Order: sequence, then structure tokens, then C-alpha cells
Amino acid sequence: MAATLGIRAVSMESDRVVLKMSLSPAQSNHRGSVSGGALATLLDLGLAAAVRADAPTRYSVATVELSLRFLRPCIGDVSVVAHCERRGRSISFARGEAIDQEGRAVASATGVFCRLPRAPHEP
Repeated sequence: MAATLGIRAVSMESDRVVLKMSLSPAQSNHRGSVSGGALATLLDLGLAAAVRADAPTRYSVATVELSLRFLRPCIGDVSVVAHCERRGRSISFARGEAIDQEGRAVASATGVFCRLPRAPHEP
């Protein structure tokens, strides 16, 4: 999904992730701004990455709940800064913001994720 939308990792720390998505016609709505679906996907991927950032090769995640707030239209590239707030044995919590090129928050999200151990052969 990330490759399809042109999403790339900028940085990853043990509980913080920054992702960036370059705007293309595939992510735009009829007004030329980033579609809500593209922003939702970017935030979901960012929060999920933050949850597994401490051990990305050991875990995959499944989104249990995702709550979004769209704050303003976004035209152009957008970044997500996501933080894992709490990691449990199986359930973890994260929050993040989507930031436009001018440094303004355009959307925010909170999420609950289930961390799943990866099988030895799983990529």
C-alpha cells in the first residue's frame, strides 16, 4: 500500500516515526487537495509503524480502531509524525498528526493496534 501511494519513511526511532507522501493525481480529490482516504491511509500506516518501531522485524500489526479528525484541506506533499503512546503484550496505542508543507496540522489520528509476532518466513 505504501509504495502504491508513494509513501516513504523519513525517520524511525523506538517510539516515533515520520512518513512522507508526495501528492500525485491518484491521491487527489476533485478540488486538487489530498483525499481523505489517502490521508487516512497515511495516518494508519504511520501509527502502525510507530507501534512496531521498537522491533519492526519481530512484529506485524493489525488495526483494531482508528479515529481521524480532518482539520483543513491539504494541497501538496504531506508528512505524518506518529508516536507510540503505550505498548502492551498484545494491544498498543498510538497517535499522530498529518502536517502540510507549511507546517500546519491538516489531520490527526489516534489508533489501537494488535501486535502480532511474525512467522520466521514472513517478510
